[in-house]
Amino acid sequence: MFPAMPWLTPVQHDDTLAQIRDVPLARVIRNEVLASILRGELAPGDRITEPTIAARLGVSRVPVREALRDLESTGLVEARKHAGVFVRKVSPQETADLYELRAILDSHAGRVLAAAPNPTVIASLRGLLANMEVTVAALDVTAYYEVNLHFHWQIIVAAGNQQTCHIYRDIVQKLHLVRLRNLSSDTGMHESLREHHAIVEAIATGDMRGCETLMEAHVKSGGRRLAALQTGALQTGALPINSSSPH
Repeated sequence: MFPAMPWLTPVQHDDTLAQIRDVPLARVIRNEVLASILRGELAPGDRITEPTIAARLGVSRVPVREALRDLESTGLVEARKHAGVFVRKVSPQETADLYELRAILDSHAGRVLAAAPNPTVIASLRGLLANMEVTVAALDVTAYYEVNLHFHWQIIVAAGNQQTCHIYRDIVQKLHLVRLRNLSSDTGMHESLREHHAIVEAIATGDMRGCETLMEAHVKSGGRRLAALQTGALQTGALPINSSSPH
């Protein structure tokens, strides 16, 4: 079971025809391919072939081509001349750069929420903390990671800046390509959980500077762990099987 992105709504089979009627076909195809990538069904380096997608979805290759061009703008896929379209491999340097940007967005959103604590948002975050505690007790890294995604996304959305939401979503989706390959143990989960509790308390008490600092440190810490795993995997030629970075 792969973690679900909080901004992706699962499509029921009964909804497919209605979705096609209401949304341009290329957008439906784009979303389907995107979901396959984020579920890990299409891994970094995999080729995405127009005929295969067209045959699987029962459509012509024209909207598939349009969908892949649109998807390329997300940075999750890349078109190679005379070779086709491939799921991108995110480099260690790009991973570090993305985490640096994500730390800025997370810390800003935390400061915004702490400036005007919202009881409803705080209650929701505490509910997610309770779910995190269950996953930590069960040593379920994949489940913890999914709740973690929802926790941070809730903070970003509650900050109320739609442009930040769009940028943040694209950043997390790129990082997800790396993180999916490192979800296999409880490394860092307990410390991560403590950091999440501290963040919620800073929001609840209106500690703007404290929340900003906690959020930045929390994200950068996770970024350093993941970058170390990614670099180590490249140096040894193998992917780690006993480490993870749930942040």
